[in-house]
Amino acid sequence: MNFRAINHTIGMIILVEMGFMAPSLIWCWLDSDRATATAFGGTLLVMGLCAGLFLLVGRRAKGSIFAQEGFVTVAISWIVLSLLGCLPFYFSGAIPHYIDALFEVVSGFTTTGSSILADPAALSRGLLFWRSTTHWLGGMGILVFMLAILPASHRGALHLMQAESPGPTVSKFTPRLRQTSKILYTIYLALTLLCIAFLLAGGMPVFDSLCTAFGTAGTGGFGIKADSMASYSPYLQWVITVFMALFGVNFSVYYLLLMRQVGAAVKDEEVRLYFGIMIASGALIAWDIRYIIPDLSDRVRHAFFQVSSIMTTTGFSTVDFDVWPPFSKAILLCLMAVGACAGSTGGGFKVIRLAIMLKSLRRAIRHTLRPNSVQLVRVNGKVLADEVIHNVGAYLTAYVVILFGSFVLVSLDEFSLESNISAVFACFNNIGPGFAAAGPMSNFAAFSGLSKLVLSLDMLLGRLEIFPLLALASRHSWSRRL
Repeated sequence: MNFRAINHTIGMIILVEMGFMAPSLIWCWLDSDRATATAFGGTLLVMGLCAGLFLLVGRRAKGSIFAQEGFVTVAISWIVLSLLGCLPFYFSGAIPHYIDALFEVVSGFTTTGSSILADPAALSRGLLFWRSTTHWLGGMGILVFMLAILPASHRGALHLMQAESPGPTVSKFTPRLRQTSKILYTIYLALTLLCIAFLLAGGMPVFDSLCTAFGTAGTGGFGIKADSMASYSPYLQWVITVFMALFGVNFSVYYLLLMRQVGAAVKDEEVRLYFGIMIASGALIAWDIRYIIPDLSDRVRHAFFQVSSIMTTTGFSTVDFDVWPPFSKAILLCLMAVGACAGSTGGGFKVIRLAIMLKSLRRAIRHTLRPNSVQLVRVNGKVLADEVIHNVGAYLTAYVVILFGSFVLVSLDEFSLESNISAVFACFNNIGPGFAAAGPMSNFAAFSGLSKLVLSLDMLLGRLEIFPLLALASRHSWSRRL
């Protein structure tokens, strides 16, 4: 285990977090908010000391980071980022309990959007901006950003990216991983700026546009109003609907479009299934809620907004979908589990894993009927290695075990069955709102400290796709590499 390299990397990540936190002070200055500025100043001081300590321990780091160190580094980094990132809320007194502040910032970094705040608008603009910034930073991944600015000679970058990036596999667009990271963040930034431009064109204030675009880009869902997106115009709601769907697409598809490989992008099986599920779900819900929302245009808008929000695991809302018929809520619950595309900023099980599982099931049935035949699983015309299929099966097993284990622990709070299971679904799949006590017009403040810690861990497990955090509990992660 290369402990020096791990500590050096964590120290660098804290410095990156400090850089992203600093702009929040601009809003404190504009509002003459000395109390919040002091809280940020104290936080930056603590973070600076922690970064210095990690860099001191990791000085003269040598050697590469392999898969073993990659998983450990990513897991510890996200935990440290959360423990430090919540300090402005705690130091300012805006969220007086540390566990609540930790829950809020974990929800931000993991792009979940679950909140303990009844009225986010009560926060200062400096805190609201940092809260939304955590979404944007967590959406693409802070380590991916760091890889884009590291020296090209840095070794072990691929293992860090594999441990942090969502999906069963990680593709390099170019031979150099640093260049791949730059391309990812360039596309991410360009789409974010485009979203901001459309929001400004619809008359949304600058501050609202920035925070909303950050939440949309990171598919996080932190709103700056108590009613989320309900009070904005239909035009703005449609803009957010479209951009949530766009950020749920695998970013490799955008790279193909930039390289003018339109045919390959259009034929991508995951993207076609993703939009197919989204359109079909939106149409079914629009039909099901016809008696609740009589007007056709409003019905279609709200149905597709919530489908886009839930499937991309963003979590914005325009209506209280908790009062919708059971059929619509059942569709939304299924979309919570399915999630967005791999390689996007969305969470969930991922559409590509669903496709692989369905194709594996079909292969198993065919093999049962024809034992001597050779059955292959292909995605986009390429044969999948058995290792990828086995990893998807292992991920599903861990997914189910953690889901039910968390559900049992959260049930100690004695909320309704619907509240508990949807709260775990919402946090583990990085969605945000659930149903009943965890519904879109409610918040997570009423849950106990234990439940908030369990749900915070679920959010981290969901964002990092389980294995990096599980690696921390394995003795093999801390043993000498053979």
